Amino acid sequence: MRIRPEKVAHLMRREVADILETKLRDPRLGRTVTVTDVEVTHDLSFAKIYVTVLGTEAERKSTLEALGHATGFVRREIGQRLELREVPEIRFLYDDSLDKGGRVEDLLRRLERGEPVEGGEDA
Repeated sequence: MRIRPEKVAHLMRREVADILETKLRDPRLGRTVTVTDVEVTHDLSFAKIYVTVLGTEAERKSTLEALGHATGFVRREIGQRLELREVPEIRFLYDDSLDKGGRVEDLLRRLERGEPVEGGEDA
């Protein structure tokens, strides 16, 4: 029986969140790291793990660096917990969707108040 990538992604999201919360003790992990999504390739060979990080840009960068160093550990933990024959290679990526959503909300508030909205690539 073949496991569907969506199911593996769902299970990985839950397990990675738990691993980050309970197992990793790296001081560079910053304030709060939240796993927002996991995408797994169809052949289950690679997984992108999207995270958000509360804090400054420097804290975000430091946290992503710490996660990069912890990929081997996290991958081993996932393999043990999910009992997969082949554990996907993993990569942590910053999920900027909350930042973009905040930007849209700010623009909508300005428009509602009749304030000018500056042009540019973000607008």
